Amino acid sequence: METILEFGTKRVKPAVRMLFEMKDVIYDREWLERANNVELYYMYRELSLSRNDALTMKEHNLRYDVTVIPPRMLGCEFVKTAGHYHPKIAGTVVTFPEIYEVLSGEAQYLLQKPEDDKIKDAILIKASVGDKVIIPPGYGHLTINSSNKVLKMANWVARDFESIYAPIKEKGGGAYFILDKGFVKNPRYDSVPEIRLLKPPGLKELGLQKSREMYGLVRDIKNLEFLTKPQEYGWLFEKILG
Repeated sequence: METILEFGTKRVKPAVRMLFEMKDVIYDREWLERANNVELYYMYRELSLSRNDALTMKEHNLRYDVTVIPPRMLGCEFVKTAGHYHPKIAGTVVTFPEIYEVLSGEAQYLLQKPEDDKIKDAILIKASVGDKVIIPPGYGHLTINSSNKVLKMANWVARDFESIYAPIKEKGGGAYFILDKGFVKNPRYDSVPEIRLLKPPGLKELGLQKSREMYGLVRDIKNLEFLTKPQEYGWLFEKILG
């Protein structure tokens, strides 16, 4: 497929996630032994439509990205991202949140809250075009494309954010694997709770509506303050966790 992203007047090349980079988190080991090192998904970082937008993002310490995940089976498992946790905000014990929007296709977001060697909470959110999904502080996550469509999603996140991949890699994947026959718990965690199914929340109070792409918040960027000051938005995270 064409991997150049046309974003406004720009043509952007992606960072590419290859299968063998994710070999530690693949469920179907027998399939993996026979597989070629194919491209799985494409990441486009620090996007902006204009110089003014780019300056606004930098001023507010934010970044806008796009990820594209074509449909594919990884043996008996649906294609997914590698999965990661978020770093703590300097001077606090609170980790950065993140917000995603489905631009085309369908997504399943698996959220997991670790506690020592256990998973305290596991959530699955199914999202379609226009849905916004927030990853709250304290949660790691991965994205699954279980449809036959190309998934294109955007995210806003703090600019100095760096994903932490090692803990999920060391456990061989997330708390659950999503297979063609359903959910399977990852036995390498000491304890995994039953998965909770949640719907994407309504977030009109933040200017987030299903009918409007969230890139437009660059012109009302105060509504994204929860990404850099989550300790002041406890009410928001309580709401989205159900």
